[in-house]
Amino acid sequence: MSTKPFVTLGIESSCDETGIGLYSSDQGLIAHQLFSQVEMHAEYGGVVPELASRDHIQRTIPLIKAVLSEAKLQLSDVSGIAYTAGPGLAGALLVGSSVARSLAWSLNIPALAVHHMEGHLLAPLLEETQPQFPFVALLVSGGHTMLVDVKGIGDYQILGESLDDAVGEAFDKTAKILGLGYPGGPALATLAEQGDDTQFKFPRPMTDRPGLDFSFSGLKTFARNTFAKHPEQKADIAKAFEVAATQTLMIKCRRALEKTKYSTLVVAGGVSANQSLRQVLNKMGKKLDAEVFYPRQEFCTDNGAMIALAGHLRLTKGQVSVGNEIIVKPRWSLEELEAV
Repeated sequence: MSTKPFVTLGIESSCDETGIGLYSSDQGLIAHQLFSQVEMHAEYGGVVPELASRDHIQRTIPLIKAVLSEAKLQLSDVSGIAYTAGPGLAGALLVGSSVARSLAWSLNIPALAVHHMEGHLLAPLLEETQPQFPFVALLVSGGHTMLVDVKGIGDYQILGESLDDAVGEAFDKTAKILGLGYPGGPALATLAEQGDDTQFKFPRPMTDRPGLDFSFSGLKTFARNTFAKHPEQKADIAKAFEVAATQTLMIKCRRALEKTKYSTLVVAGGVSANQSLRQVLNKMGKKLDAEVFYPRQEFCTDNGAMIALAGHLRLTKGQVSVGNEIIVKPRWSLEELEAV
């Protein structure tokens, strides 16, 4: 007699992307879809929380239906529901959480609150070639920059994090200084391809002292001051900024690998899509005889597939969110999570 596979529905709504994924115990990721609000927020130059929340309300149910249709499954085939409960925008998180908990209650199946950054951290496990525990994780996005000692699922120790701007935030703010479009990070990276890296030398913040913490606000200020003096050299400034940021991240990753004596580095989050960063880290990996893993490009930014996976790994071990109260955590440390 065949055993019915455990199918996890994942819902991501932490910021400006509505993501839905389906992960099965026998097939892995079977379907996923994403709706990005980038176009809507572009005219404001950044995410407007109220608009983000309203859009999640419109998109979540149709996307769930579309993903189920793509997988040729019914709601009755879903065994458990995972949803992003934080960190993120409170209103946006409440949309996904409310839909997830209501659906789970109506279907009489378990639901589980998932940590958004754990989703990113585990995203490389969606690939055929997967990292083995333990490893160092570099999580780089618009809201986070941190190095984590990962001994297993839920067994996390933060080794270092940004004391001010996250690296993705610094990319976006520098792009705004240069008059580039939104989202700024990818626009700056594209402009940097035309730049000459010998024109300007930007500082590598906090690399001249021990430790694994980051600081990127000074780098952004350096870019502003340089642009004020050399407004005609946008591409060279973009290049200098990107080189300084990626070199800074590389130096800290090297220190983290040397400190933990691990030979595996996982890089995830929106900034992990940056090709210059990948080149620098791959080169470092070869020198240290360390393997470097990334999610595929579509899973670098926020998505439902990573939430379905992270939730699946916990739900199938018996972890559930109990009670009917819907709780979101706009601020939530990775170190608070329970190990599997």
